[in-house]
Amino acid sequence: MTTANWQNPPAVRRQQILRATRTVAMVGASANPSRASNFVATYLLASTDYDVYFVNPNATEILGKPVYPSLAALPVAPDLVDVFRRPEDLSSVLDEALALDPRPSTFWLQFGLFDSDLARRAEAAGLEVVMDRCLKVEHARFHGGLHLAGFNTGVISSKRRTA
Repeated sequence: MTTANWQNPPAVRRQQILRATRTVAMVGASANPSRASNFVATYLLASTDYDVYFVNPNATEILGKPVYPSLAALPVAPDLVDVFRRPEDLSSVLDEALALDPRPSTFWLQFGLFDSDLARRAEAAGLEVVMDRCLKVEHARFHGGLHLAGFNTGVISSKRRTA
């Protein structure tokens, strides 16, 4: 995993990406409610208009929705591939995304995942890349109030509540 000489798109561009996105494939989604991917999936299903598809070869259903064994098995071509996998798996997930026709427009890596070489490879193939960012946090940030803990409070204010 390398970090040199690559930067995420600025906040305005990330907001544009999220507004243009209609379908999201969550690779590495988990049925375990204590996993970050399950928390993000719950938020996306409840708080966005995205069509969300789950990819995990070891599950059949997550949050009442079917789970697909691979990106190629999806019934649609996703606009955005959101990745919750180990760093050593990222290259193969990118290979899967690049094999789709049409290709997704965005390859998004969750918190803790950052690899400059991978980003350059994805960009050279025409994908936009966002790394080490949470799709849920970014969506909530651009679409309403966001508590310090990452929960959407529904209140937009520059002052903290005291009690």
